[in-house]
Amino acid sequence: MFTGIVLAVGQIAAVQPRGGDCRLSIATGKLSLRDCALGDSIAVNGVCLTAVELAEHRFSADVSNETLSRTTLSQAKPGMPVNLELALTPSSRLGGHIVSGHVDGIGQILEKRADGRSWRFKFKAPDPLAKYIAEKGSICIDGISLTVNSVDGATFAVNIVPHTLQETTLGQAEVGDRVNLEVDLLARYLERLMQGDAAARGRGTITEALLHDAGFIQ
Repeated sequence: MFTGIVLAVGQIAAVQPRGGDCRLSIATGKLSLRDCALGDSIAVNGVCLTAVELAEHRFSADVSNETLSRTTLSQAKPGMPVNLELALTPSSRLGGHIVSGHVDGIGQILEKRADGRSWRFKFKAPDPLAKYIAEKGSICIDGISLTVNSVDGATFAVNIVPHTLQETTLGQAEVGDRVNLEVDLLARYLERLMQGDAAARGRGTITEALLHDAGFIQ
């Protein structure tokens, strides 16, 4: 588990094809790995990866075809900057929100404009994720915990303060760039719970009748 508070911007050092998928080697920049052990989880642009090789400022992780097909790590190449976060510990401050590192889909930057000293970004999420994105709710973008300012269908906007621009890859992001999205964990589980027994029978769609029966609408 993670918090979405990026600790450093690292860089893809190498991409090694391995039997149909790949192994990434990642230089961690100012992020020290001295407290990490083999098998620990590290979030790379919001993707939870398992460290299989460790050095002082570098680690390697295997990336499965499932992860490559669902995240922007399929575009990884040497020199690409990535947001890094070590896994949450019992003594960590929960400064963002609960993040699993399991990416739900790939979004795209539609707009980037100055707003005072901050920048306002507009993103387009995949249509199936729109129902999980709520105004003033939380969303994780490339491993960064952010607050949703506004929502219009599958399009949503966030405000990026100067510190976040400086300490994450969003400072270099441009319109058209693709990003990893993870919606709020509670929203996903709430939907599944509301489906009740129908979920086990493969009929887990949220309908108006289901919402009525659960007391959410009259």
